[in-house]
Amino acid sequence: MNIVSKPTIIYYTERYPIATTAILAWHKAFSKASFNNFNELKEVYNNASIINNKRVIFNIKGNSFRLIVAVDFERQSAYVIWFGTHKEYDKIDAATVAYIEI
Repeated sequence: MNIVSKPTIIYYTERYPIATTAILAWHKAFSKASFNNFNELKEVYNNASIINNKRVIFNIKGNSFRLIVAVDFERQSAYVIWFGTHKEYDKIDAATVAYIEI
C-alpha cells in the first residue's frame, strides 16, 4: 500500500512524540501490505473500523490514539487524514474531518 502523506506522519510524530514508535510501526507495516478490500484489511488490523467507503480508523498505541486514513484499494494507495488522542477524536466527526495541509 502506497502511503502518500509521509510528511503528515512526520508532523504527527513531532506533535505527539509519545506515539512516535507506534505510528512509525504502523506506517512501516501498512506500507508493505496489500489489501483488495476492507475485509482483507480487517483480517490484519482487526481493530480497524470503516466509517465510509474510503475512510478507515486505526487504534494506535493501545487505543490511546486514533488514526484516520483514506484508503483506495483499487489504486493500492492511502493517505493520512488525521491523527490525535482518543479524547481529541471524540470531539471530531471522523467522516468529515478535513486533511490538514502540511
